[in-house]
Amino acid sequence: MVTLTPAAVAKAKEIMGRQEPRPAAVRIGVRGGGCSGFSYAIAFDDGEKTENDSEIDFDGLKVRVDNMSAMYLDGCEVDYVDTLEGAGFKFNNPNVKNTCGCGSSFSV
Repeated sequence: MVTLTPAAVAKAKEIMGRQEPRPAAVRIGVRGGGCSGFSYAIAFDDGEKTENDSEIDFDGLKVRVDNMSAMYLDGCEVDYVDTLEGAGFKFNNPNVKNTCGCGSSFSV
């Protein structure tokens, strides 16, 4: 199961609140690519939940994860960080064995 920190939930809700029409959920996943094999994906989802999705509610924020991505994200925590180096969603994934030098892709 994926978890979101309170900071990640708050930021996602803030961004969603500025969208018109308001998205139905946030979709978190894994896609092939990057120098280490996989990269994370996070996007708004305007569609309906499918039979291949798990949907988790975080204080009113619906988060969808497809079944294929779920096996790579089991135990993953998504946080939102805002530092001098930059701001964005950060994935803390205990399943990762290696990452690339830039930190944007991983392998398991």
